[in-house]
Amino acid sequence: MTSTPSDGELTLDPGDADGWDAFRGLAHRMVDDMIGHLSTLREQPAWREMPSAVRSSFGDDAPRAGIGAAAAYERFVRDVLPYPNGNLHPRFFGWVQGNGTPLGMMAEMLAAGLDAHLAGFNQAPALVEHQVLRWLAGLLGMPGASGLLVSGGTMASTLGLAVARFAKARELGIDTRVDGMQRWPDGPAHGPLVFYGSRETHGWARKAAELLGIGDRGFRRVPVDSEYRVDVAALSAMLAEDRAAGLIPFCVIGTAGTVNTGASDDLAALADLCARERLWFHVDGAFGALAYLSDALRPQVAGLARADSLGFDLHKWGYLPFECACVLVRDPAVHRDAFATTASYLAETRRGVIAGGLPFADRGIELTRGFKALKAWMSLQADGLDKLVALIEQNVAQTRHLVARVQASDELELLAPAPLNVACFRFAPRGVPEKDLNPLNEEILLQLQERGIAVPSGTTLGGRFAIRVANTNHRARREDLDALVDGVLAIGRELSGAP
Repeated sequence: MTSTPSDGELTLDPGDADGWDAFRGLAHRMVDDMIGHLSTLREQPAWREMPSAVRSSFGDDAPRAGIGAAAAYERFVRDVLPYPNGNLHPRFFGWVQGNGTPLGMMAEMLAAGLDAHLAGFNQAPALVEHQVLRWLAGLLGMPGASGLLVSGGTMASTLGLAVARFAKARELGIDTRVDGMQRWPDGPAHGPLVFYGSRETHGWARKAAELLGIGDRGFRRVPVDSEYRVDVAALSAMLAEDRAAGLIPFCVIGTAGTVNTGASDDLAALADLCARERLWFHVDGAFGALAYLSDALRPQVAGLARADSLGFDLHKWGYLPFECACVLVRDPAVHRDAFATTASYLAETRRGVIAGGLPFADRGIELTRGFKALKAWMSLQADGLDKLVALIEQNVAQTRHLVARVQASDELELLAPAPLNVACFRFAPRGVPEKDLNPLNEEILLQLQERGIAVPSGTTLGGRFAIRVANTNHRARREDLDALVDGVLAIGRELSGAP
């Protein structure tokens, strides 16, 4: 694409009208190809392995001279487009991944075309993000909350925990922005700050503890009940024991939709406990938070609206393309105090491009940020909230259909309750010894993927390997869940010799 205009200086734009026309034609082809790809997903395998020649082609050195946009695109079509992880597909149920939308794809193109810098600035894209954040805060029962769009649930909840740490430390006379978590000779003496979450809490909490200087030892893991929800009585006992030992509890994490089983903690009970114990209440709602939008599903996450901070993804049960997640903080002042900084080269002006300042940079650790809000803004306007809620409820109904299929079979076993959109089960026919079931089901899982039938993922519950279905797929139909079950039974019988 590099061209040299008549003045001899380089640019990455086409150099003349003919060059722009050629690029327009290539761009039209790119759009047409991607729409063709999306419109024929049902005709494609759910996943395919890369040939060795394709895999080895990514070991080439960086080119000194370019091959041109058209040739680079041909490489994409040949070596990249056919080999994603499958999350676009109607029968992708692995981990908890959304599958994007055609409009979201085009919104990403528009956002990249604008190339807006979303630290703030006096520009329409900043108003789009402000509006999306106001919408989300209101919809999730936190009107007036401060917020920020971020890369994913890990970053959203890490920022929420960082605000919680800052707020508690300030109560103790500790300025974590100046002194960090270290003990200085002239500073106040204090015990270790600790926070709490169930043993089913997502792995972000350990990473955040390490990153924030709390350490994994400061993440206190609480037992769960038979339905994989945090044991609130055990939590209360741990708080008392830890305080007696000189520790300083500062935050409790409640989960709306655990990654393993889709269980939601008793958020209302946790909110009561945090109010009573003067603790920050953070809700990790990576996918489950959006169940709050549904009148039918809201009781499962009752208490979510009482959170001091909330992290959730829009690229999971909001179905948007990666990356798009959100953190909301009920107290805008403490949110800003935890992160805001100043520099002469970023000073706000009364008029001009930086009028209004850099509010988004003051709510997190990133200064340079992309225009994530556009795909959410356009999608909510185009489809409306009611359609989003209907799709969420549809996924739950589909998962209940899957559970019914599992429970109706003598060869399948449900391994955990399935209150939302996650179901864990295994192939366990009579006559197969218990010791053989884990390797058998692992092999079933891999062959489901390798044959392109469907893409669930796996987990282990109580020592038993489970085929795990997480349904955040707006393209899925009941027939896709039936195809998954039929595939498990067929491969399981083939591998085990069961009739």
